[in-house]
Amino acid sequence: MSADGAVLVTGGSSGLGAAVVTALAAAGARPCVLDRQAPTVQVPWAACDLADTRAAEEATRKLAERSGGLAAVVTAAGVDVPGRLADVPAETWERVVTIDLFATAAVIRAALPYLERSRGQVVTVASTLGVKAVGDATAYCAAKFGVVGFTRALAAELAGVVGVTLLIPGGMRTAFFDEREAQYRPGPDAALNNPADVAAAILFALRQPPGCAIREMVVCADRETSYP
Repeated sequence: MSADGAVLVTGGSSGLGAAVVTALAAAGARPCVLDRQAPTVQVPWAACDLADTRAAEEATRKLAERSGGLAAVVTAAGVDVPGRLADVPAETWERVVTIDLFATAAVIRAALPYLERSRGQVVTVASTLGVKAVGDATAYCAAKFGVVGFTRALAAELAGVVGVTLLIPGGMRTAFFDEREAQYRPGPDAALNNPADVAAAILFALRQPPGCAIREMVVCADRETSYP
């Protein structure tokens, strides 16, 4: 992980993003956060609804300038609203895809000049549902399959300039499932991972020296049913 700048974490105020911020701070890095709500720890942050991708780009640039550059970006923000395609309102469906896919690209696009200067790194966060499709998840699968393809293409494009890692996590014990209808929540016996363990894997990828690429990681509970 380059010392030339901060590590920008989208969705860094909760869930996996918050676990990444905690791991980075404990490792002596300088996390900063892009999120709709303030983080619970004292780190630089910018309020932003990632569904507005132009605002996300502007907020990324502002945070990068305030932080003296960027050493890395971790795109941990993600949302999902399960349901049959015919039942999910179009604006809700499109918001999921925008936040999970288009905002991932928008933040990285805005961060690239800073990452190129620092020879920094990117970690994108897909999902096991980015490689295995299930019903009642068309928006989430479309977005996360898109993150997989986007990241693989980005890694080829930036090889030798910026390190790019694709993270494919399984379900985690976070608030991600809390607002879902009961039928779409994990059951009491569901095998869910600790987000701190996933954050540790991200930190491992970020600690690799220039020229050593951790291209892809699947991190999930050992009884994960959504992978492969």
